[in-house]
Amino acid sequence: HVQLVESGGGSVLARGSLRLSCAASGYTYRRYCMGWFRQASGKERAGVATISRYGDTRYADSVKGRFTISRDNAKNTLYLQMNSLEPDDTAMYYCAARSGSWCDVIADFDSWGQGTQVTVS
Repeated sequence: HVQLVESGGGSVLARGSLRLSCAASGYTYRRYCMGWFRQASGKERAGVATISRYGDTRYADSVKGRFTISRDNAKNTLYLQMNSLEPDDTAMYYCAARSGSWCDVIADFDSWGQGTQVTVS
């Protein structure tokens, strides 16, 4: 397991931008698949994006072209750049990590952050 702490959430107007960060600690961070998930009020948790240890990325269709997931292994940090935000993007956003080579939002993630709230109006 890896310890994860999200930051960067807040309130933003529609069409605005936010950058979320996830600070990770642990010896094996570079070996982990990392992902961003979100859960809106009254809805199930949904995958947003993943990035493998090799840098391969996957995105939910709803955010493709607007969000960018990246990682800086030297800084043990995961990012989610969110542009052209929409009210439907309002949710609690969670950083997650899993070991292994398979990196997809339907995979079982081992570690989760506490979440950071994003509100778009």
